[in-house]
Amino acid sequence: MATKESAIAPVNQQGLDIQATPRAEMELYPLDTFAYEFPGKEIKIDFEITEFTAICPFSDFPDFATIRLEYVPNERCVELKSLKLYINSFRNIKIFHEHVINVILDDFVGACDPLSVEIEGDFHVRGNIKTVVRASYTKK
Repeated sequence: MATKESAIAPVNQQGLDIQATPRAEMELYPLDTFAYEFPGKEIKIDFEITEFTAICPFSDFPDFATIRLEYVPNERCVELKSLKLYINSFRNIKIFHEHVINVILDDFVGACDPLSVEIEGDFHVRGNIKTVVRASYTKK
């Protein structure tokens, strides 16, 4: 589920210096996995990561969020310490809310090959606006 860098320039009527970190320059901790010993038995695994931070490409201020991840493993499960370190590695990345959830989804699917996964980013209020971003994947 690789993504391409967007060729669409942002509309920037505020004259801000928008500096999102290109995907190729994101130094993210790798997601480790282990074998799921019960393939064919569907279980749901839920994670809630309450201390997500990244940098807003518009303002350079930190964005805070709770990341919720629910998945049904296929043959591999994600190892929790690597998930924590992966999420923490966004701390200095300049990325939009909408993009970070898709990056996490793509990386998670690439590492675990789950039957399905749903990811939600519940971002703290910024400028009187509450943002919640959701993305999902189902194996075909």
